[in-house]
Amino acid sequence: MQISPAGGGGDSQSHPGKEQQAAGVGILLQIMMLVLSFVLGHVLRRHRFYYLPEASASLLIGLIVGALANISNTETSIRAWFNFHEEFFFLFLLPPIIFQSGFSLSPKPFFSNFGAIVTFSILGTFIASVVTGVLVYLGGLIYLTYRLPFVECLMFGALISATDPVTVLSIFQELGIDTNLYALVFGESVLNDAMAISLYRTMSSLKSHAPGQNFFMVVFRFLETFVGSLSAGVGVGFISALISFSAGLDIDNLQNLECCLFVLFPYFSYMLAEGLGLTGIVSILFTGIVMKHYTYSNLSENSQRFVSAFFHLISSLAETFVFIYMGFDIAMEQHSWSHVGFIFFSIIFIGVARAANVFSCAYLVNLVRPAPRQIPVKHQKALWYIGLRGAMAFALALQSVHDLPEGHGQTIFTATTAIVVLTVLLIGGSTGTVLETLQVVGDDHDGPLSESLDGNNGYVAPSYNEDATSGNRLKMKLKEFHKSTASFTALDRNYLTPFFTSQNGDDEEEHGKIDYCQNVT
Repeated sequence: MQISPAGGGGDSQSHPGKEQQAAGVGILLQIMMLVLSFVLGHVLRRHRFYYLPEASASLLIGLIVGALANISNTETSIRAWFNFHEEFFFLFLLPPIIFQSGFSLSPKPFFSNFGAIVTFSILGTFIASVVTGVLVYLGGLIYLTYRLPFVECLMFGALISATDPVTVLSIFQELGIDTNLYALVFGESVLNDAMAISLYRTMSSLKSHAPGQNFFMVVFRFLETFVGSLSAGVGVGFISALISFSAGLDIDNLQNLECCLFVLFPYFSYMLAEGLGLTGIVSILFTGIVMKHYTYSNLSENSQRFVSAFFHLISSLAETFVFIYMGFDIAMEQHSWSHVGFIFFSIIFIGVARAANVFSCAYLVNLVRPAPRQIPVKHQKALWYIGLRGAMAFALALQSVHDLPEGHGQTIFTATTAIVVLTVLLIGGSTGTVLETLQVVGDDHDGPLSESLDGNNGYVAPSYNEDATSGNRLKMKLKEFHKSTASFTALDRNYLTPFFTSQNGDDEEEHGKIDYCQNVT
């Protein structure tokens, strides 16, 4: 299924030489845009120009080139080489991006805030999806927006709830934002991708197969998709750790073998989940988390440097290409711009849903934390504001063109693309100013990201020694959940890490600190 109809295909097929020339021009243009994006991003970062982040620059490059192509004689050849199947995104572009996200999610600050991250990414994403879907549906009923069936509104709410703050994370590092806020933003964006795609697949399956299914069947289908994909990813990750540990691959002359296996296991996880009818993106995400935490420790130092650089490289290329393509697509394609009201009100509804997500989840998290370690209101406002949309929302919207007939999918695709572009350009460009206005830059208890690992500042590692002055059952249940996460940390340190890696838990913790410091500098 092609999203962009290629023009002039018959003439190219009758002249193989011209077709080959068109291919060369199209590929050359793509390479030139990638080179320009990376160079421009480096210049902007070097001069600390926060008003145009790298992702925004890539979008603008795509927009400019697409606009120029529209008025030039090379439009047909360029358009032909920007025609991608939805499978291209899910098989080649998204897997390295998602794996790299999970691969980066292992240092201490993320696991210290694991309970809060899970609350925001699982419960919060569900709240945001439902609120967005319901508001869009109600907007259609009162003729504020383009009217969609309720299930399709929930599908739109699920896909648009996937956040992608890659645009602002580099700004966080430059401004010296609190480590805990950084961990919450990054951790939520990684795990909520898995939640969003599972919700989307569940709603899509509900629409396609049995509209009359009851609520329990919908819940069961979601759990089957999410938990099954998670289990497949974790299982493959542990298998890779066990193989690397048992085979003793941390030997210099086996560097080629261990690097090849490390690169192949993520795609094995992805294809296994897809073959089982599950979600490969969710599977490869948790494979990345497990492999970084266990398998990575069994590699030799040279192999560790190679795989870190390799996955960072291909994920950067893929993500930059996605943003370029989004800008190019806006300028080149015929979108459903007749439904501008749907786009406008969707942005408002998304803001409301994001507020319901952030402030309700922060309230639940703060119920179980002592006052000095609660999530401050200014951090909650920052979390609400920087909920950008990116590659995952775009890819799911691209798939919706195939999943939803009668032009509904094209309307959702147009709205999602416009929302992604607007949030990346406007919110991404204003993030630095907003963070300074909220006074979350250079808090007294905050140090540089690389230094704050050694302290117990902010709201890392909440304690459980305070007296239970309230009989609130919800508060006690949440306390038990946080204690269970602490118990898992002890289980990991005392049993899992020694069993699957060649070092003990204390060494792993120190290794995580060093590795995280290297990543943020």
